[in-house]
Amino acid sequence: MTAAISLNGLAKTYANGKVALGGIDLDIPRGSIFGLLGPNGAGKSTMINILAGLVNKSAGTASIWGFDIDANPRNAKASIGIVPQEILFDAFFTPFETLELQAGLYGVPPKQRRTMEILRAVRLDDKAHTYSRTLSGGMKRRLLVAKALVHNPPVLVLDEPTAGVDIELRQQLWDYVRELHAGGTTVVLTTHYLEEAEALCDRIAIIDQGRMVANDLTHTLLATAQDKMLIVTLDADIAAAPEGLGERVELRGERTLAITYDKSRTQAGALLAQIGNVGLTVVDVSTQEADLEDVFLKLTRRAA
Repeated sequence: MTAAISLNGLAKTYANGKVALGGIDLDIPRGSIFGLLGPNGAGKSTMINILAGLVNKSAGTASIWGFDIDANPRNAKASIGIVPQEILFDAFFTPFETLELQAGLYGVPPKQRRTMEILRAVRLDDKAHTYSRTLSGGMKRRLLVAKALVHNPPVLVLDEPTAGVDIELRQQLWDYVRELHAGGTTVVLTTHYLEEAEALCDRIAIIDQGRMVANDLTHTLLATAQDKMLIVTLDADIAAAPEGLGERVELRGERTLAITYDKSRTQAGALLAQIGNVGLTVVDVSTQEADLEDVFLKLTRRAA
């Protein structure tokens, strides 16, 4: 089966010599929730804009749902819905009018339009005939999601969809994204909230300085992080952290030690034995595994 999105040697160099993409090879599986991560300026938005037809690539090929963006631009654009990072729409249109216009631009016949169905899905049906400029920030974000769905695309790209929205709305949005995914939609997500990517994405690619530095299953990426933290509470106050327990030992308060160590080389039991050997008594122990943020920082620092 062809990939939902397939990039081969995709490159973009701007007129001023700025290399935004240095030759990206990437296949996004159909039916997945795929995370596309990277620092600001890494090239994520350039990649999305090329797929949207807003930026011309310098080299390489790109296809969406099997349609090459150069050879079959109409079919490629019909196969993807993009929710941009910026909130852009006509302030004097209602949500209903906005979706009707968007459906018309995609050539959706009036009898096949699902305007009210989509507005209900994003919980904007009660605002269907209110001027869009009166909507709250979170409602405007949901309206952008609705616009991307009017032509029923098999691929949905969400570019920082929860930026600036409250926790409740973020949860509502992810619940809806999960519903879309369960219905067969391939979802591509860019986000700075790494805990979201860790919780939602089946697979994650990390881009830095226009190049791919990682592309793997989420749980496989997490397994590459070898750092682990042992947090121990002592039965008495100590003035300073003892040396030689791990790569980094931090005294938190007067009775708590946070010891960071490489779990591939050291076991927690050995550290606890060392603590006992220096005359300290442990009354409580907990461990903390590395998360996606640790992997992200490790890979982007290495690329830099």
